[in-house]
Amino acid sequence: MKTFYKKILVFISITFIATNTFSQEVIKPSDAIALALEHNYGIQIAKNNVEVAANNKNILNSGYLPTLAGNAGGSIDRQDAEGQLANGDVRVAEGAETRRYNASISLNYTLFDGLGRYYDYKRLKQEYNLTELQARETIENTTIQLLTIYYNIAQESENFKSLKETLKISKDRLTRSEYQFDYGQNTKLDVLNAEVDINNDSISIINARQNLINFKRDLNLVTGNKITNLFEVDTTIIFLMQLDKEELRNKVFENNVTLIQNEKNIAINEFTLKANKSGYLPTIGLTGSYGWNESTNNSPLAFVLQNTSTNVSVGINLTWNLFDGGTTITRVKNARINLENQKLQKEQLRQEVERNFNNTWDDYQNKLRIYEVQEDNIKTAKNNFERTEEKFKLGQVTSIEFRQAQLNLLNAELSRNQAKYQAKLAEVLVLQVSGELLNVEF
Repeated sequence: MKTFYKKILVFISITFIATNTFSQEVIKPSDAIALALEHNYGIQIAKNNVEVAANNKNILNSGYLPTLAGNAGGSIDRQDAEGQLANGDVRVAEGAETRRYNASISLNYTLFDGLGRYYDYKRLKQEYNLTELQARETIENTTIQLLTIYYNIAQESENFKSLKETLKISKDRLTRSEYQFDYGQNTKLDVLNAEVDINNDSISIINARQNLINFKRDLNLVTGNKITNLFEVDTTIIFLMQLDKEELRNKVFENNVTLIQNEKNIAINEFTLKANKSGYLPTIGLTGSYGWNESTNNSPLAFVLQNTSTNVSVGINLTWNLFDGGTTITRVKNARINLENQKLQKEQLRQEVERNFNNTWDDYQNKLRIYEVQEDNIKTAKNNFERTEEKFKLGQVTSIEFRQAQLNLLNAELSRNQAKYQAKLAEVLVLQVSGELLNVEF
């Protein structure tokens, strides 16, 4: 048992030295969020999607600009020919060569298409706005993920400190038990119990340390692996106690990203419906072209050795699809149904978001109260431990009673740490539902 105990102590000692020898950078929540905004892969993809949507809503993709096409060509023909003239003479052309060249440019422009492109252009602008909101939603979700990991690290860091203090107390107790055993004041059982407790405390520290390492890797992943391996987090928590429920409730319906996305989807479906109705109206187009042609013929049978011509044409055309087999009618009906679904979804989402806000707010208030209770528990547990420790030194309580008081203090500290960071995360969720998450400095 002693050999195992000594190995554990050596491992823990090396861990403490490695932890405290190197100066570690302190990463604040705002620092981690800034790194994620710049380097997180999901956020970068969302930003690229916004750029694609911006390209789509550009005038170059609107259908308002004309199309211009150029054509050019050339050909060479060689032929043998024999011809008889009116006077009876016969002429022979061997290897007569004919060259032809042509070039043209044509323009097409839609003057009127039943307002289809007008509504399509407006729809593309709304789709751009929707993509921006989707990017915002990605940023909000990534921020929630990041803060969850960050506060897990903070909680585990404070737990780690509490466990180290517990181990220190257990080591002092072992030393005292060994002295008392040497002088015949207690039995070997007290020494063995102290060693067992040290081993248990050491195992808890090993597990806590590994959890801490894993959480730090998770945070590094969310920030695009831009944080040095040796870093600490800020365990100072400031609650936004000035939050007003009614004020936040009003902001929910103005700023909640899910509701705003639904409004954009309604606008998109309205423009889609109007664009589909344009199929009932005619299309008027303007066409224009300019062409150049040249041909040369060195045959003695040819009447014209070279011919060059140019032509310009302008035209206007009207196309009216009087009946397309019912395709336009079907598209319009489906677009109207989709629009109705979006409006129904809006009412459903409003109810869900309001419920979510009430739930997150109540959860936040409950967790704040639990945190306050846990703070009081800490005071009671500390007072109980200090008194038990005094009595233990005087031999008035057993090692088992002392250990129980020690564990009560440790559990109170761990519960306080958990309540502290759960309350902060509950606050973060309230801010997300109300649409204020990205407006707050962490």
